[in-house]
Amino acid sequence: MSTAPTSKLPPFDPRDPIGVDDLLGPEDLAIRDTVRTWAADRVLPHIAEWYENGELPGIRELARELGALGALGMSLQGYGCAGATAVQYGLACLELEAADSGIRSLVSVQGSLAMYAIHRYGSEEQKQRWLPGMAAGETIGCFGLTEPDHGSDPAAMRTYAKRDGEDWVLSGRKMWITNGSVAGVAVVWAQTDEGPAGTGIRGFVVPTDAPGFSAPEIRHKWSLRASVTSELVLDEVRLPADAVLPGVTGLRGPLSCLSHARYGIVWGAMGAARSSFEAAVDYARTREQFGKPIGGFQLTQAKLADMAVELHKGILLAHHLGQRMDAGRLRPEQVSFGKLNNVREAIEICRTSRTILGANGISLEYPVMRHATNLESVLTYEGTVEMHQLVLGKALTGLDAFR
Repeated sequence: MSTAPTSKLPPFDPRDPIGVDDLLGPEDLAIRDTVRTWAADRVLPHIAEWYENGELPGIRELARELGALGALGMSLQGYGCAGATAVQYGLACLELEAADSGIRSLVSVQGSLAMYAIHRYGSEEQKQRWLPGMAAGETIGCFGLTEPDHGSDPAAMRTYAKRDGEDWVLSGRKMWITNGSVAGVAVVWAQTDEGPAGTGIRGFVVPTDAPGFSAPEIRHKWSLRASVTSELVLDEVRLPADAVLPGVTGLRGPLSCLSHARYGIVWGAMGAARSSFEAAVDYARTREQFGKPIGGFQLTQAKLADMAVELHKGILLAHHLGQRMDAGRLRPEQVSFGKLNNVREAIEICRTSRTILGANGISLEYPVMRHATNLESVLTYEGTVEMHQLVLGKALTGLDAFR
């Protein structure tokens, strides 16, 4: 076996040490670079202030700009959606979360939860009414599944929809809902009498100006501060018969939406990790102690090497899962594999980066602590570590340990 002379090899790229970009085509790279440029221009100059103030000003304008980029409902077909590949959508999620998890969450909830639910399970009339405006960012959507007392066990939800003649009447509360206070439409999941507990769950497309609907914003968060998070209150909200999503009954509906959104998290978490890692590398090259840059010490280099390995392994895993999604072969258990690994490793990369920056690591002058605190939310939303461990445990053993 012969090997090519070293002189013919491409130079080593510290930002792409194993050549992942070689897996991407020209269109993939163009989409990635477009989203990266938008985030650099529109988010990075302001994100520290937004985070410190606990607000996302101009969210409607940002949504319209993201719609113009084709980032909303990006992998959906028709109705004004971009029809991009799963890999391209993942690359966009990575770049958005490299700016901030709150921005990626805005896009994920809009496209992978609210729009995806309507696109996959809605009637043609529902699709025509809502999806074009949502794809353009003119209408913001939210997704109501989690409740104050029911997160990991959505089958036990208390939000209830009852029949009253031809109408439905919804009552209940949803909690920790991204985009809720600024949404024009909410996809809300509720128990009905159409089956035993959990099997009769239906999805409803709820205009947020319906009487009885309110969405007070949740304040005093120490994570995802540059994101709109709300409670949804449904007080006898009356909806016409055609408000129900006709294409699905039971938990299969919301869980399939969550699987689509979790896929974006697999990529997005690596964006937060990359941003923190790059901050640590740049800092290690310039910060001097004991007469030389700290990047010249063995212990610092060991940290950087370990972080680089986990970062790019995570990106490779995300790319592999994206190819499987594009081929129609991605299973929910594989999405759990990706979310469990990549979010966990991203948090560790942020924490290790913080140690390299020392006291500067807690300053909003650098992105590291902001990413670390954001990832604490990403770690547990859309499936906690324990839930994904149990999903994989059941797949590996064939034994259900959830109950």
